[in-house]
Amino acid sequence: MLTDKTCCGSDGCCKKAPDAVTCNTEAASKMVTVKATQPKKRIDRRVVQQIPASVLEDPLINEAISKLPSNYNFEIHKSIWRIKCANAQRVALQFPEGLLLYASVIADILEHFTGAEMLIMGDVTYGACCIDDYTARSLRSDFMIHYGHSCLVPVDRTSITVLYVFVDIQIDMKHFLDTIRANFDSSKKMAIVSTIQFLTTLHTSVGLLREEGWDLVIPQSKPLSPGEVLGCTSPNLTPDDAETLLYLGDGRFHLESIMISNPELPAYRYDPYDKALTQEYYDHNKMKRIRFEEIDKASKAHTWGLILGTLGRQGNPKIFDNLKKIISASGKEYVIFLMSEIFPERLDLMKDVGAWVQVACPRLSIDWGYTFPVPLLSPYEAAVALKQVSWKDVYPMDFYANNSLGSWTNNHPDNRTKTIRKLNPKL
Repeated sequence: MLTDKTCCGSDGCCKKAPDAVTCNTEAASKMVTVKATQPKKRIDRRVVQQIPASVLEDPLINEAISKLPSNYNFEIHKSIWRIKCANAQRVALQFPEGLLLYASVIADILEHFTGAEMLIMGDVTYGACCIDDYTARSLRSDFMIHYGHSCLVPVDRTSITVLYVFVDIQIDMKHFLDTIRANFDSSKKMAIVSTIQFLTTLHTSVGLLREEGWDLVIPQSKPLSPGEVLGCTSPNLTPDDAETLLYLGDGRFHLESIMISNPELPAYRYDPYDKALTQEYYDHNKMKRIRFEEIDKASKAHTWGLILGTLGRQGNPKIFDNLKKIISASGKEYVIFLMSEIFPERLDLMKDVGAWVQVACPRLSIDWGYTFPVPLLSPYEAAVALKQVSWKDVYPMDFYANNSLGSWTNNHPDNRTKTIRKLNPKL
């Protein structure tokens, strides 16, 4: 993420990036400050209708839930009910870094009210791509709960039964709405996006503003939910779609994705924790120049290192196999590596490798690639270097998009994973 700011949103995948590109994130001087008010509690009626009163109204369960933050929806009632319905005996709980501090309390609650054994998975979880159902199954879990991310890997493709808990976060929606009214023109088309934690607020807010005559659009890059963006996947907008972009969320990691895919669109960010509106900038020319130079260097290297990411579901074997074929067809040699996390110091040990391709996270190459001793390419960049596709003036952010540009992406028709028949392990 070419910035010195914190690189993530509420999913807890925070790192500090070095100064590759300076991004000015100070609020414009004409922006209006709005006084904050207390948020109102919302109830998800869709979930309530599915869970019996014996669980929803259990005073002991509700007392236990009161120990957790009231504005974070961990869906404890639903989790208890689903675990009981599945007759699960061992449940794996996976949290992103920002939610791990609640893991012990949640595990205690679920274990007490279901009788199932809880396992807290402590490995780093950067995003939805890091869901680690394979490890959960190897630990003989028969049920898994993944917190804080959307269903990037559908439940019919996981190796065991998985429940995704998005952890909807309640914010001061009135302050959010008042800030929009005070700083934007209702007659100009504006696209509003966010991460999964704030989508409920986003959709409710857009509905209220549309009733007032605001011209708003909620873009979508399927299979993501309407309005949802990820650090590697976001929609492309035309000038007819929107004149302005507003991101609801903290951090810049996910925002930068839609900024990269829409370089001409002015972008703003409303931070629901700081209750601040800022205009955001990204040095597109510098990013593209750096990446094109790295691609050019890699194209001249004879030996490539091919990395399959093993952190959860980051590495797609089909993309990996496709890269092996085109590298071989180009006359280059390659060496295969499996890595959960990729660091410059580790790759620098392999002096005979002239370029690397990582099938893990494309943002690793975009944000951090210049810090590596030799080029570290994403699958798209490797396709450019090997002349499988031409360089795109607008850098594609389509790593999980259904309508992706090529076979270097996860949901391209050639790479889609088939439904997996789940076999519950014997405990």
